[in-house]
Amino acid sequence: MRAEGDLPELLAAIARTISESLGYRTVVVNLYRPAWDNFSVTTVHGNDAARSILLGQVRTWEEWGPLLQPEFERRGAYVVPAGAYDWDARLGDRSYVPDSTPGRGENGWDPEDALFLPLRHSDGHLLGILSVDEPMSGRRPTDEELDVLVALAEHAALAVQSAQESRQAARHRLALERLLGVSSRLIAEPATDDILRAVCLGVRDALGFQNVLAALRDPDSSRLDPRAAVGWDLEDVARRRPVFLHDIEGLIDPAFEVEGCYLLSNDEAERRIAVDRPPYVSEQNGLGPWAWDHHWLLVPLHDSAGEVIGVLWADEPSDRMLPSDDTLQALRVFANQAAAAVVASAHLNEVRFLADHDPLTRLLNRRAFVERLDGEVARVTRYGHSFGLVLCDLDGFKELNDRFGHPAGDEALQVFARTLQAGLRKGDEAFRIGGDEFALLLAEASESDAREVVRRIAEQSGVIRASFGVASCPDHAGDSQTLFRLADAALYEAKRNGSGLQFAA
Repeated sequence: MRAEGDLPELLAAIARTISESLGYRTVVVNLYRPAWDNFSVTTVHGNDAARSILLGQVRTWEEWGPLLQPEFERRGAYVVPAGAYDWDARLGDRSYVPDSTPGRGENGWDPEDALFLPLRHSDGHLLGILSVDEPMSGRRPTDEELDVLVALAEHAALAVQSAQESRQAARHRLALERLLGVSSRLIAEPATDDILRAVCLGVRDALGFQNVLAALRDPDSSRLDPRAAVGWDLEDVARRRPVFLHDIEGLIDPAFEVEGCYLLSNDEAERRIAVDRPPYVSEQNGLGPWAWDHHWLLVPLHDSAGEVIGVLWADEPSDRMLPSDDTLQALRVFANQAAAAVVASAHLNEVRFLADHDPLTRLLNRRAFVERLDGEVARVTRYGHSFGLVLCDLDGFKELNDRFGHPAGDEALQVFARTLQAGLRKGDEAFRIGGDEFALLLAEASESDAREVVRRIAEQSGVIRASFGVASCPDHAGDSQTLFRLADAALYEAKRNGSGLQFAA
């Protein structure tokens, strides 16, 4: 479940596993679509009739809400007995009711019974909903069977979350790689407009914004002159009413700053912009709290003295979603590169750093970790060396975020990252590989060496507590995947038993 995989194949495997292992003829996966704030039936396992009716259907929160009410909740699942919900009146031919006879006895399964299992992200929001139907036993589930279903749904949610995060990480990795590619071209580009067009193309291709505009401030009039664009017709933009820097200064407000970019709702932006009508109205919009809905996104370009020399404008995200912090961070770096290229000072070192390092903690990132781990295993095989792998995560990190907010969580991650670096020996390396997940590669480390490193980190971390799992190569495993799995299992055992440190068996 922690492996990176194709999401449709993963969902099909989840449905098949539940059907075959727990004895339900029909299993349906309803995946949440944040761009539309609704649920789409992506997978139907088992019953061909159900598949023909349900596959591809989209249902809103208004349709799901009556089915996920507290009166139906039972041990983490939602059990809707026959007669409690009028399927025909509410959904008509969009619902599937098996053509079968009710099971025998008081606890016999009725064709109009329904059983739903929420798939929740680790932060609590819904990733999707599993629906299981037609139990081969012909009976309604017992409490023990519901516990098994709920536990399996939790693992399924973890798999979905991991697959989605892996896909997001891949997109971010692509963005950084495109940044490197743009960086290598910027210095060679002879003209400012060519430089800016390369940046606009990079933002479109790497970050998914279909419309990108770069405008530079005229030093005499402060007019923002369009100099490069993709998606928009540059000549058409230039013919419109001139826009001056003072017209948009109200948009560059710290209240709307995220990762150096400024993201505003349409209503807020129109209140703050000093022009008769908006320069552009978005068409690629979605629905719901995470969707792009006529938002405004711009990044000021600064010179080395901090003066605004232009603006990078991005619109029409291809996924119809509000940009993530990673996307905004990459957009900021693109803007930095544009500004640096215009003033002949490329930010190549920062881009190279971001390709292999986590921006928050400044530790090496997951990409670098995978490469280093594979390299260390190869050296063990070739030269007979050894090393230790330590996986760790913060105890109670979710509660910290919930109680004090994400800034406090970010600060805790930064403090812990510095503690890790201070506790390492010469030749050891530290990585941030996930939200609050870290890894250490300890060169030529015995069990006592690893224990001493963990002891130093634990002593220096103060109020920040963490759990650690340790595996050694080649003692515990001779390949990177098995080694990671063993260290991960040791970490979870350390968290389970509260010991703080666990070595692989």
